[in-house]
Amino acid sequence: VLDVPNGTRVILDGAAGTLRMNVTEAEVTAIRERQERARQRRAAELLVAGEPALTTDDHRVIVVANIGGVADVRAAIPNGSEGVGLLRSEFVFLGRTSAPSEDEQVEIYREIASSLAPGQPLVIRTLDVGGDKPLPYLPLPREENPFLGMRGIRVGLERPELLRSQLRAILRAADAGAHLHVMFPMVATMEDWRRAKGVFEEERARLGADPIPVGIMMEVPSVAVMAQQFAAEVDFFSVGTNDLTQYTLAMDRGHPTLAPHVDALNPAVLGLIAQAVMAAHGAGKWLGVCGGVASDPQAVPILVGLGVDELSVSIPSIPAVKAQIRALSMKDCRELASRALTQDSAAAVRALVPYNQD
Repeated sequence: VLDVPNGTRVILDGAAGTLRMNVTEAEVTAIRERQERARQRRAAELLVAGEPALTTDDHRVIVVANIGGVADVRAAIPNGSEGVGLLRSEFVFLGRTSAPSEDEQVEIYREIASSLAPGQPLVIRTLDVGGDKPLPYLPLPREENPFLGMRGIRVGLERPELLRSQLRAILRAADAGAHLHVMFPMVATMEDWRRAKGVFEEERARLGADPIPVGIMMEVPSVAVMAQQFAAEVDFFSVGTNDLTQYTLAMDRGHPTLAPHVDALNPAVLGLIAQAVMAAHGAGKWLGVCGGVASDPQAVPILVGLGVDELSVSIPSIPAVKAQIRALSMKDCRELASRALTQDSAAAVRALVPYNQD
């Protein structure tokens, strides 16, 4: 890009990931027309954003928001969000010189919970730092490979005072209206889960608080492989496809050369999700997807066909994802998902659901 002369007229397509140079007037006109159609389509989708996402054969998929703070939840509601599928609670901890107090956290979680309609889900992921998200007041030793080191729940179990304070804050905020859920990130083993759940239950007992659902992020292939064992104990799964894909394919999603190949529609990743869905449903539990692929229009019908119960997406994507689901049939989605699982590459899967630029 730095070699492109200044003043060159280009077309950058963020959805398709393409940059075209030396474009003609006709191409510019066509792009302007596409932009206008997209604006009109979004306006129409917003008008019905509050309606549920029901397929043409009446299968409902819950569509919720990924958020990072109070302002986000207020923006999600007019976009048709049915709750919050991922509150990245690290926003409470970042940009500070010391950890937030328990009372500070209670106030923030209550404000978010009270912004939602009573009973709507609010899934709070416990502090997820380490790897690419350091905290200045929580120094971690330098690691040869931080993405395989102290991340997520591992940090919480290593520094239990932070985890316990956060869990107490969540439990104290559970009376604020929304239906609070706790979700542990970067769980890889049953021992991780049981230790984290044990800490939660100890704090709940100390407070005399009522039970709330406790689940895990499925970001590590071991959880999908052992989904049946996990499903017997957790209340829900939420698939973090960004990390699940990079760990499944052993490719760093931030690597400048490899990143284009880190595609969650790889059949290996889809197979892990399918396996987890079957285990979760067999145990009467639900499974959502909160990674970036949940708002990918080529992925949505496949995820629906795999039986995913909830899609947690970026706020601007909510109306479009709900509109897309309303145009699908569950029967067709199941057939599509079955075909996707038999493909040999992400490109072959995407070819089953052509990208529609309009």
